[in-house]
Parts: sequence; C-alpha cells; structure tokens
Amino acid sequence: MSKDLDEGFQDILAELDREEARVKIRMEMRRFGKPTTVIEGLKLSEKDMHDLSSKMKRSLATGGTVKDGIMILQGDHRESAAKMLMQQGFSESSIEVL
Repeated sequence: MSKDLDEGFQDILAELDREEARVKIRMEMRRFGKPTTVIEGLKLSEKDMHDLSSKMKRSLATGGTVKDGIMILQGDHRESAAKMLMQQGFSESSIEVL
C-alpha cells in the first residue's frame, strides 16, 4: 500500500473509534481532598491521547497526566471536558458524565 493510502485508512479507523468509544468522565477525590477529573474509555493512540490531553489542559488552565490510557485532570472539569470531547468528534451519546 502507498503511504498516503495507509494514512487515509488510519484516519478512517480513528474516526470510527471515536464514534464507537464509550467514554466515561467522573470526578474522584484524591490526596488531601483535591478533586480530579478522570476520563477513561478513549480509544486513541498514545500520541493522540497526549495531544488531546495537552489541548484540554491548556484550554482548562489546569494540570494533568495520561496514565495507562486514562486521562487525569486536576480539578472538577466534567462538563467542560465533555464539551471539548464533543468538539473533537466524539458523539454526545457515547460520553457518560458521572
């Protein structure tokens, strides 16, 4: 396969994964009673996950990390995170805010 065709195929697969993903966004209380937003179920590559995390952290003016396919943001950003994921192409019906 040519490189352009392979990249186009990967883009289509990524879009299908976004539509089929069951994303859960929840808040957890961490050390010293600090709230954190946990986003799991994103079917993205490691690079795409880090890119999305960077965009979200910049937009929300917060810190965070990505560990084992789970994105963790400092603070309670459940609703804002859901809106940002919808803007990134995830369907509203596939995002569950707990």
